[in-house]
Amino acid sequence: MVALESFARGADGTRLYFHRQLRRAESLGAPAGVDARGFSGLTALLCDGLACDGFIWKYLWDELAQSLNVAHSHYRGHGRSALPVDTDQIGVHALADDVDAVRRELGDPPVVLIGHSLGTQVALEAYRRRPEGIAALVLLCGSFGRVTYTFKGSEMLASVLPNLIEFATTHPIAARAIWSSVPPKVAIALARLTGDINLAQVRFEDVEPYFQHVSIVDFELFLRMLRAAGEHSAEDMLGEVRVPVLVVAGAKDSFTPALVSEAMARAIPGAQLEVLATGTHLAPLEHHSEISATIAAFLAKHGLHGG
Repeated sequence: MVALESFARGADGTRLYFHRQLRRAESLGAPAGVDARGFSGLTALLCDGLACDGFIWKYLWDELAQSLNVAHSHYRGHGRSALPVDTDQIGVHALADDVDAVRRELGDPPVVLIGHSLGTQVALEAYRRRPEGIAALVLLCGSFGRVTYTFKGSEMLASVLPNLIEFATTHPIAARAIWSSVPPKVAIALARLTGDINLAQVRFEDVEPYFQHVSIVDFELFLRMLRAAGEHSAEDMLGEVRVPVLVVAGAKDSFTPALVSEAMARAIPGAQLEVLATGTHLAPLEHHSEISATIAAFLAKHGLHGG
C-alpha cells in the first residue's frame, strides 16, 4: 500500500503537513518513489474538527481507502503543521485556503471533501472559494457556522469565550499550565460523566489521542480559532451548492445538535440526510462501518468512484 507524507504552503507561508494513501485497488501497481502529485482519481480529503489531528478518522481511513484515494492534512497550529506565520489568519477562511493549497499540492485531483465538526464549515467554505474539482461534500456531525452559539443547545460558550481569551492573553503561563495539566484519563472520565463520550460505543484508546493532542495545542490559539469558528457562517451559500451533499448527524450529539445538521441539510438543494439514533459527536468512531457504507452508497448513487 502506498502512503505519502509531504507539506504544502499556506497563502501566508505556513507549512502544512498532509499525508495521502492510494486506494487499495491501485496500490500494488504504484511506481516506487512517486511524489505527492503523482496520483489522479477521486480523492477523499478529510477535514478535521478543532484541536484534532486525525484521531476521528482511525477506522474510516481504511474503509474509504478500499475504493478511493484518501488524503488528510493538519490545520495550521495543529499536529505536524506549523504555527500560522500570520497570527491573524486562524479563521475558517484561512483553513479553507489551506485546504485549497493541499488540493493543489496533491495535483488537483477531483475530491470529495469530508468534514467532521469544524471540518464541515471548512469544507463548505472551501467549496465557496473554489468549487471546481469538488465532486461532492460529506458533512459529519457539523454545522454551517455560529457553532459557539449552538454548543450544547445554548449560547453559553459564546458568552464566556471573551473572558477566557482575555485570561489566556494576560496570564499565558498560568493558562498553559492549567490547559496542559489535565491527564487524558481524567479528561475522558469527565467527558463520560457529562455524556459527551459513551465508552459503550467507543474505546478508550480511540479517544485518548485527541486529549493528548489537545494538551499540546496552544491554548490561546485554540480559543481564538474557536471564537473565529463561532463568528463564521456559510448559511448564505447553502442554497448555491451544486454538488451532491451527504449530511450525517448524531441524535445524541450535544456539541452539534442534530437539529442544526438537519436545518443545514434542508437548506442545501438535494442534500441527503442520515441521522444516527445513538450517535454522538464521535459518530465516525462509534458508527464507522455504517457511515462508510452510507458514504459508499451515496457516491455510487451519484456515479462517483475512485477509478
